[in-house]
Amino acid sequence: MKQRLTVLGSTGSIGTNTLDVVARHLDHYEVFALSASTRVELMLAQCAQFKPRYAVMASAPHAKELADRLKANGIATEVLQSADALELIAAHPEVDAVMAAIVGAAGLASCMAAARAGKRLLLANKEAIVVGGEVFMHAVKQGGATLLPIDSEHSAIFQSLPEDASTWARRVDHILLTASGGPFRTRDPKTLRDVTPDQACAHPNFAMGRKISIDSATMMNKALEVIEARWLFNLAPEQIKVVIHPQQIIHSMVQFVDASIIAQLGTPDMRVPIAVGLAWPERIESGTPRLDFGQLAALTFEEADAVRFPGLHLSWQALRAPSGTTAVLNAANEVAVAAFLSGQIRFDQIHRINLETLERVIPSNPDSLQALLALDAQTRAAAQEAVARI
Repeated sequence: MKQRLTVLGSTGSIGTNTLDVVARHLDHYEVFALSASTRVELMLAQCAQFKPRYAVMASAPHAKELADRLKANGIATEVLQSADALELIAAHPEVDAVMAAIVGAAGLASCMAAARAGKRLLLANKEAIVVGGEVFMHAVKQGGATLLPIDSEHSAIFQSLPEDASTWARRVDHILLTASGGPFRTRDPKTLRDVTPDQACAHPNFAMGRKISIDSATMMNKALEVIEARWLFNLAPEQIKVVIHPQQIIHSMVQFVDASIIAQLGTPDMRVPIAVGLAWPERIESGTPRLDFGQLAALTFEEADAVRFPGLHLSWQALRAPSGTTAVLNAANEVAVAAFLSGQIRFDQIHRINLETLERVIPSNPDSLQALLALDAQTRAAAQEAVARI
């Protein structure tokens, strides 16, 4: 029987890679629904290829344009556009699995809906768990959902850990998340004030969206991954470490109490963790080139520089702060990155906005989706004020 799949964020890099893997295994997977923000042309092509029952667009004009073009091309996909459309296709009773690839806190509600509905949830949207924290994990547990990490680092940890999660506490000493260091790994921190958005988006190994690329350049992406790892693997903050590994061949590692280390290696290609999530516990062809050890250059490792990457170290501070602080950090960073990309602030001022907002917004233990969304809105307003003061 085919696994019916909803892809949230199907026109982004994770979404397109997911559909690339699915296209190789149409005897096992059926696309039930797709969602996108504004990219009508690509969504039209995806609907033509995969014939989903539903397609969701973020705005009414884009939804109308897509609906008109689908009709003109004789494609029967129904277009939805409403406040709860994403939640509908994430929790639909005919859906087996949900790829959650919407960037930012905007994906939280649909992830929560999939979790509550007990879906196989392939989590590429790290912000959902960073913002949701304990509330999100409670929804996963209550709904009986299967949570599978899609970030390459967390997929690597997942693959390296024993399958019996009840043994992790006594076996695992700590985990090591690897990081490329981004485009400014060797650049003098004093010169970072002058970098442009295009320079900051030039990731050395992956082609990603602009927001994620900026997060990689500041290492805030890794900070969010530290927070994500705390919840995914039920670890104390001090059990999570980060090491710079520019080649990104080792995707992450687990060190056990006996000092042995198990690592997951492979070509830097997001189709690998996507294929793992789709098929787990089985394995399927991902379309990724095999790693050739005969051609492999030296693997190197470096400390994560707190001067060059101050944002990284906010993750451990946020995890030790009152509940909800990680949601504040995420919202502040989203506002700061958007401000940098639009030319309102310099690259080196992203961290300043995050710090100022963390000082101004003190969360009061949000215990529901509504409370988390209210905290997110409050934080964004405070961050916008910080941007305006610069």
